[in-house]
Amino acid sequence: MLLCLLVVSGCGASNESKAPISSTENSSSTMTIAASFYPMYIFALNVAKDIPNVNVIDMTKPTAGDLHDYAVTPEDMKNLEGAKVLIINGAGIESFMGKIMSQMPNLKIVDSSKGIELLKGAGNVGNNPHIWVSISNAIKQVQTIGDQLALLDPKNATKYKENTNVYIKKLQAQSAKMHLALEGLKNRDIITFHDAFPYFAKEFNLNIAGVVEREPGSEPSVKELAETIDKVKSLKVKALLAEPQYSTKAADTIAKETGAKVYTLDPVAMGPINADAYINIMDSNLKTLQDALK
Repeated sequence: MLLCLLVVSGCGASNESKAPISSTENSSSTMTIAASFYPMYIFALNVAKDIPNVNVIDMTKPTAGDLHDYAVTPEDMKNLEGAKVLIINGAGIESFMGKIMSQMPNLKIVDSSKGIELLKGAGNVGNNPHIWVSISNAIKQVQTIGDQLALLDPKNATKYKENTNVYIKKLQAQSAKMHLALEGLKNRDIITFHDAFPYFAKEFNLNIAGVVEREPGSEPSVKELAETIDKVKSLKVKALLAEPQYSTKAADTIAKETGAKVYTLDPVAMGPINADAYINIMDSNLKTLQDALK
């Protein structure tokens, strides 16, 4: 009887040791990957998809949107406390990186802009950082993210690489779909209301005839509005492409004076939390452009 009890007890201990350990039970076994803002978060979700004990978080608030002049909050810093890796867009858009690196020197940084040719920004602002708005650039960013995570977390390297390849194929299919749908359009002149679309326009051979609000939320002056209205009339631009994150006040004024129509083009700076969000938003942008430029 004593021997039987020992055998039963031994079996119970063996089963318990094989049970999966949750991240709450052993946080040291969890690989927490932080992303600087929404598009990087969506890319990271795809690269780290279905990998046990790998957790992806968005460092900034879901409503942070584009990071122009964004100030890191105490909540953001708290979100980073358990992270081992921070994925950033790079190209200068995360102006807060100095603070993070000084306070968290051991945090590994994955700069997804590495190897991407940057376009010059408007005026004297340096390079345009909105590289993710181009699907071709997004593919390069995803590849960099996948490669770097495979190096930083070698036990899951194979899965990171598999996920990266799967997602890149989806992005390539969306890019091919958009090129095919847009290549026959004769009217390619657009007016945008933020300097977020040069990479997107370059990829799909669109001509940005004017940018009304170069800084988000900064209303154009009366003179700037008048100049844009004249440009819209002279070029016979039919599409004014506002963004869902910002007011359409200036766009509505120009539309009223010129007869042009206001459409919404999304730079994927914020949106729903799911792995397919980037592709779904780009598909919506395709429908918008087909309607606006037909």
